[in-house]
Amino acid sequence: MTIRVLAFDIFGTTVDWYTGVSRQVGEVFGELGVRLDAGIFASEWRDKYLPSMARVQHGERDWAYLDTLHRESLDDLLDDHGVGEQVDEAARQRLVHAWHRLPAWDDVPGGLRRLREGHVLAALSNGGFALMTNLVKAANLPFDCILSAELARTYKPDARVYRTAAELLDVAPEEVLMVAAHGWDLKGAAEAGLRTAFVERPREKGPDREADKDVEAEFSVRGFPELAEKLGV
Repeated sequence: MTIRVLAFDIFGTTVDWYTGVSRQVGEVFGELGVRLDAGIFASEWRDKYLPSMARVQHGERDWAYLDTLHRESLDDLLDDHGVGEQVDEAARQRLVHAWHRLPAWDDVPGGLRRLREGHVLAALSNGGFALMTNLVKAANLPFDCILSAELARTYKPDARVYRTAAELLDVAPEEVLMVAAHGWDLKGAAEAGLRTAFVERPREKGPDREADKDVEAEFSVRGFPELAEKLGV
């Protein structure tokens, strides 16, 4: 069946969360005199991402959008490092909103414009609707629509997120190509009936951690321009 919609993961696939978050963490910590490595802190914060969402998916807690989960993880992490008293409420809000302002990978803007010539482009992220709106606007990304997991009241890789995206765009699941740099995301998409494209992002987790590689998918590419070539646009 023809691919009509390209659904893009955002954190790590479309934007460089590690560089963006660690830079902003470093700025806040520097102003407050907090002596913690910003890159390590950003990675530790990201490590809490999947477990926090899993508790929502598995019904262990009520629905909460990603800003709330990020804030809870941030508070725990600051306390774990013994610096909670040094980081006031305003600084914590700035840190949570760091995830709203992240740089796109170099190949993304041009690659998206090219892919948009033949397909509907949807941002399909676990980020909340406000977060995604702010991020897409700040990074000037040419998506046709934003489909936050917030609309399904659960998180990827729950099949309901992917199927909600297809339903809202009035297409069959197999007419949607999920584009992501993470094996867990593509596995969830495939189980929901979507087609899959793996994008290699070797620097996604920063300089000291290995990103996903050799992920099983229908397409495997090194960037959005290569995906456009494979899709014939």
